Amino acid sequence: MIDTISNMFPDIPVPMSSTSSPNRSDNVRYDLLRTGSVELTSNKILERGFLDAPPPAYYTLFPRDTAPARPSTATTTARAAEKKAAESLISRYDLQERVTKEEIILEDQIGGKAVWEDSVEKREASLKERKAQMILAARQCVSHLFFSFWGTAADC
Repeated sequence: MIDTISNMFPDIPVPMSSTSSPNRSDNVRYDLLRTGSVELTSNKILERGFLDAPPPAYYTLFPRDTAPARPSTATTTARAAEKKAAESLISRYDLQERVTKEEIILEDQIGGKAVWEDSVEKREASLKERKAQMILAARQCVSHLFFSFWGTAADC
């Protein structure tokens, strides 16, 4: 429940009246313990803009954590994005050979109307080929725009 509130409101302000400078998750945890409801806690944040600081007795039952218990989802998501960014569509669909041959895709060949094949394997192969044609056509279009703007590759 704490993660739900923290994800919904990543910048919950700490109240100015607190002298012990509590952690934001302590405010969320304390309010969830009091209300027992994510809905009531989120409504309180929306109405007031902040959550009350826990009293000093709270910290005797729940000592402050100095280190996070698990890695944050932001760092996990960033790592996954870096991994995906390294892989291109050309490598994902094994189109290196077709790129080196500089296969020209005409506009009327792109996508086209799919024919319902008899077997699953034929339908899968047809879909894979249509994806490959769209990827190569997009690459061809982008390179055409690039060279028409910058001139030849030697001018870049």
